Amino acid sequence: MTPKDENTESRFSRKDVYTRVTDRIISDLEQGIRTWMKPWSSEHTAEKISRPLRHCGTPYRGMNVLLLWGEAVAKGYAAPSWMTFKQALEFDAHVRKGEYGSLVVYANSITKTETGENGEDVERAIPFLKGYTVFNVEQIDGLPAHYYAKPENPLPLAERIDSADRFMTATAATIRHGGNRAFYAPGRDLVQMPPFEAFRDKESYYATALHELTHWTSHKTRLDRSFDAKRFGDNGYAREELVAELGAAFLCADLGISPEIRDDHAAYLGHWLKVLQEDKRAIFSAAAHAQRAADFLQGLQPQSVTEAAPEAVAA
Repeated sequence: MTPKDENTESRFSRKDVYTRVTDRIISDLEQGIRTWMKPWSSEHTAEKISRPLRHCGTPYRGMNVLLLWGEAVAKGYAAPSWMTFKQALEFDAHVRKGEYGSLVVYANSITKTETGENGEDVERAIPFLKGYTVFNVEQIDGLPAHYYAKPENPLPLAERIDSADRFMTATAATIRHGGNRAFYAPGRDLVQMPPFEAFRDKESYYATALHELTHWTSHKTRLDRSFDAKRFGDNGYAREELVAELGAAFLCADLGISPEIRDDHAAYLGHWLKVLQEDKRAIFSAAAHAQRAADFLQGLQPQSVTEAAPEAVAA
């Protein structure tokens, strides 16, 4: 018996990838599970919070973060690193017989020169999406020892929270405190938060603030993101809330903070299900927008260096 899916880069069609990924997340949502919250279930809180990592230590981005977070928890992997069958061979290591790989995606575009109506050369970008297979390092024998090392103890809570304060301050967003609701007001361009002491714990406060700061990036002077939302619960509103949920999860991972599920967002589950059931590309689009928002906020940090990795964005 050989490792499963060791060479599947060309096996998945574009439609297959959209369908497989979306169906999995729909299945989770139907059970009330948010895939992007899975890594912080109680049995995993002792581990270091991070994004999934490539074999070279570079964090995955966008849709692949959700895919591999979900795989890690579903299959019980604690190690954050993943690699392809061929990459394992380059280390003189091997994937154990009978192991099944996990789907990740790569999206980009190629430029094709065509002849226009007036005979001129016109360049047209043609998007493409492909799926390929990776294995968690816990499925691989013979790798260098550091791949199997236990995660270092996370930073003390106080230090992690201090870093979140510095992160929020560096954005220069207007954040006001008061009342009993958290929201972003586009017209006034401000984030409204309940008082700090109104939250059940520090993580809840910062996870909520990062959610609202993701909304803040949608302003026309920043990322100019609009889904044409007109009322609570419509398609555009649900899409923007999904972007904010994912953006907060990405940023919480970057800052080492456990994201918290907000009780007032339970009503969105049905709306998200409807969006995903109607559009197989919606979760890819939301993840890409969330990644852009996280990159934008990271770019506002002092001496911040955000390197775009050559991997999946929404097609």
